[in-house]
Parts: sequence; structure tokens; C-alpha cells
Amino acid sequence: MQHFRLNWYLYDKIDSMIKKLTLILLILAATTQVFAQDPHFSQFFASPLTLNPAFTGKFDGQWRLAANHRDQWPSIPKAYVTTSASIDFPILKKSVPEGDVFGVGISGLSDASSNNTLKLNYGSVSLSYHKALDENGYNTIGAGFQGTYASMALDLSKLTFEDELQQNGFAQGTSQEYIGANPLTGRNRNYFEMNAGLLFSGSSNGENNYYLGASVYHINKPKVSFKDKNWYLTGRLTVHGGGSFPISDVVGVNVSVIHQVQNKASETVLGAALSLNANRDLSNPTNVYIGSWMRINDAIIPYIGLEFGGLRIGASYDVNVSELKAATGNRGGSEISLIYVKRPKESSGIPCPKF
Repeated sequence: MQHFRLNWYLYDKIDSMIKKLTLILLILAATTQVFAQDPHFSQFFASPLTLNPAFTGKFDGQWRLAANHRDQWPSIPKAYVTTSASIDFPILKKSVPEGDVFGVGISGLSDASSNNTLKLNYGSVSLSYHKALDENGYNTIGAGFQGTYASMALDLSKLTFEDELQQNGFAQGTSQEYIGANPLTGRNRNYFEMNAGLLFSGSSNGENNYYLGASVYHINKPKVSFKDKNWYLTGRLTVHGGGSFPISDVVGVNVSVIHQVQNKASETVLGAALSLNANRDLSNPTNVYIGSWMRINDAIIPYIGLEFGGLRIGASYDVNVSELKAATGNRGGSEISLIYVKRPKESSGIPCPKF
């Protein structure tokens, strides 16, 4: 009887582990269908240099600092954790025609998945030029280019394989054999890629702003593989737009939309936020933002934000509404962002993209 109970206990434990593994595999499989292959942010409007190189330098100020942090699927510890930071600024202001902007930027992004089993790190340098289409500089069209050095690292010691599943749990085997047969496996893989984008930004009265842009990442389709196979990173095409429209001295509407396609994966995110000017100061407002975005067929993304003294802080949370909600318990992921724009005492006052 004791032997029977022990076997039943082992069977129950193994069955539980198999169910957990199956759940994780189903989620990962669904991810490849819903999301693009690249790291992404729900608050895409708060990460300008990962969205479009043409955003480089396109703001009203001396320099801009942006940072984002995303923790996706908290029901699976450290499933996907993504962090980015960037700084950009206009240069040669006295050398370019009035209303034009020549921008340069530096950005970095780190993406870790499956409890740091796979790590991706990116370092980028961006350049852009925006040409004024009118004497006030309210309407501009610009192009941006970005060079990125990327590294990937795979920790095989954190992976388990099917033939390692034993009655009393997982036993080391295949992963060690794989490392032994492929001594280079598990080391960093490095590559260089080129990205580019276009951006139109306009205003009808010097107070509102609307924009439309497009970008292409991985133009040179770099080779990314940990084995002796020619796997290439396919290009990511992004089309996006948005605008900020004051309704009164207190209330404004901010809208944005993005559509991305990479390989056979695609996503569309759209939404809006109301801004409430708490101090009624138009030159240095204290704005409270309340709104929501939606990733079509996947998640609703409530958003709140606070802006003061050139600093805007945003927080959002993905609530799954797709078939994944059974596995994630409706918990898609938390995200925070901040953007700080250092403004001179005398600002040009030209409206620029914000959302």
C-alpha cells in the first residue's frame, strides 16, 4: 500500500509539472501569433526612439530623457521583462534654417525572457532631420536613421528538455550534452542592424498637434542563430499616428494608434487620454491624464499619467481579454514610463508629438 501511495504521489507531481509546462508552451505559442518578435511597449508613445528614429530631436526643448519598464505576464515569474532608456537633443541650431531641426540620440534596451534564460541587449545611435514646411515651423517633415548593435545570450542551464523528465522530477541530461556537442552554444551572439523612419508633424493653429509616421527596423535582416542554421531577423514595419487637441484651457484630448507587422505576426493598438490642466498654466501646465488604449483581440490597457515641470510619468496595465485570459488570469502586464524635457526659459512654443 505504501508503494502504491508513493507511485501515486510521483504520478501526481509529474502530471502537475506536465500541465504547468503545457500551459507555458501554449502561452508562448500564442505569443508568436499575437505579438511581433521584437520587444514592445503598450505605452509606445512614451518610447520614441524604439518606435521611430525620425522622432529623434523632435520636441520643444533642449534635451529629452525617456525611460520605460514593462513586466509582462506576472502570473509567470519574469516571463518577459523589458527596460529601455534614451536621450536625444537637437544640434547645430544656429547652422540649420529657422524652423528646421537636426537631432541626435542615444538609446538602450534590455529584454529578458523566461527568468533570464534569453537576454537581448541593444545600443543605438540615431540621427534625424526635420524640414519646416511653413515660415512658423508648425508643419514639418523629417527622416531618421538609426544604427543598432545588439547582443543575445542564451543560458542553457536554465532549460529543460522532454527526455529529462523522470518519475521524481527533472534530471540533467540533454542540455549538458547539447553544450558539450556545441561548445559555442550559450555564448553571446552579436549583430548590427539598420533602422529608418519618416515623420510628418503638423499644427493648424500653433496649439494643437497631429502627426503621421512610418518606420522599418532590421532593414539589413541580421543573422540571429545559436545553432548552425541561417536564421535571419525579419524586418518590422510600423505605421503610427496621433495628436493632441486642446478643448479648453483645462481639458484636452490626446489620441494615438499604431499598427506593426513582422513576419506573420501583427498588432494594432489604439486609444486616447483626457488631459486636465490642474494649474491652468498653459506655458508650464500640471496635467493629469486619464485614458485607455486597446490592443485589438488581446488586451484593454487603462492608463493614468501626471505631468509637471517638463516631466511626464505614466502607468498602465494590460488586462487580457483574449483566449490567454484563462492562463494569465486577465493579468497581461504592468508598465511605467517617464519622459523629461528640459526646456529653455524662452520656448519656441511649436507643438510637437506627445502621444
